[in-house]
Amino acid sequence: MTANQEVSLGMPQLPAPAYPADVRARLDADAKEVIARYPGSRSALLPLLHLVQSEEGYVSRTGMAFCAETLDLTTAEVTAVATFYSMYRRRPSGDYQVGVCTNTLCAVMGGDAIFDTLKEHLGVGNNETTDDGKVTLEHIECNAACDFAPVVMVNWEFFDNQTPESATQLVDDLIAGRTVEPTRGAPICSYKETARILAGFPDERPGAVEASGGAGAASLVGLKLAKGEALPKARVVAPRDGRPKEGQPHDPSPSEHLSSHDAPQQTSASDPEHPAGPAAEEGE
Repeated sequence: MTANQEVSLGMPQLPAPAYPADVRARLDADAKEVIARYPGSRSALLPLLHLVQSEEGYVSRTGMAFCAETLDLTTAEVTAVATFYSMYRRRPSGDYQVGVCTNTLCAVMGGDAIFDTLKEHLGVGNNETTDDGKVTLEHIECNAACDFAPVVMVNWEFFDNQTPESATQLVDDLIAGRTVEPTRGAPICSYKETARILAGFPDERPGAVEASGGAGAASLVGLKLAKGEALPKARVVAPRDGRPKEGQPHDPSPSEHLSSHDAPQQTSASDPEHPAGPAAEEGE
């Protein structure tokens, strides 16, 4: 056991220390503004957890006690929420939270290689922070951007179509203090600043709001199809032999695979020759 590991003796923890008076006064004012947005104060818990995270860089016991007292909740209720969502950190972390998606698609597209490269390059493991306090590295199960795999996130901003080389350059730029711009969105700010924005306060950096990004072209293809918008040389159903054919989508032949989107199709309810239900009565 290393020297910095704590040994639990089953003793109850002392009450969480209070915020300094000036910090408490500032948080009280901000919390009042947040709570006023909701019909019930309890609904303000998530943004208030972001607010206290913007103060210390993580949700400390002091921060949870503040949320509980402010919203008239128990600390158990606040802890249950703070420990459920991965966006709330439970221990100090770096200025830049670098998350590498290692879920199935990103992994096979290079996410595992990126994660292994960054671990070696930064000299840290999963959920560990560099000695200078700049970067905390973690693997993420899904960044919800599979159409741009492999994806890396920094303080919740997307860096699409990454490689081990580009991801290495990314963390080097962050550590060096260079301006880093995501694929979609405003230039990266610190984790504490990001937490305050997530609490519902405006990003006051010049041009930040205008630079906010939206969905990329690859993300919008399905939406265009759903709206019935034609795509050049698009095919909804591919032939089983895998050979693409030119032209617009057409009625599939019997040799082609039918997807659930190739409506209308005969179903048991509309096909008298294949009625729904068992073929024979029970017991026959």
